[in-house]
Amino acid sequence: MVSADLWVFGYGSLIWNPGFDVAETRIARLPGWHRSFCMSSIHHRGTVDSPGLVLALDMADEAHCDGVAFRVEAAKAAATIDYLRERELISSAYLERELPIAFHDGGEAIAVTYVIDRDHEQYVAGMSLEKQAQIIASAVGGRGPNDEYLYNTAAHLAELGVADEDLDWLVHRVRALKQG
Repeated sequence: MVSADLWVFGYGSLIWNPGFDVAETRIARLPGWHRSFCMSSIHHRGTVDSPGLVLALDMADEAHCDGVAFRVEAAKAAATIDYLRERELISSAYLERELPIAFHDGGEAIAVTYVIDRDHEQYVAGMSLEKQAQIIASAVGGRGPNDEYLYNTAAHLAELGVADEDLDWLVHRVRALKQG
């Protein structure tokens, strides 16, 4: 039984679709990691025959990722972890970690977050933004089109005032590719 509230750090689809009861949200920064379309998606936003791309946290010196910290009340923490493991660990390309985050309005916490396993076959770092755009523009998986995932994530980050130049570039390029 968890006796304290739980913090979960979201940087992609959790931002706009957490899927669990949230008591509080705060903008936070995770140092040492960056948001990247470095995970091939063969379930949610692509298939084995036509993989899409989803965001993952990839470790990098001097990097940081701004996202959303979700506080979950202690009574719901165990159920939330169970839900997240079922959702995020579907192919074991993510690793569950407890990492320090800093809230933009002050203070710190330890948050559960999911980072890429660089040894997993779905890890595809180093791909150019153009190649990412081409994949995202055409892939479709069990949870829908890959471009929908990109658009939702970018829009929600913008609403929160969180800048991500790569996502902004990808949104414009994917829209151009889809228009023909």
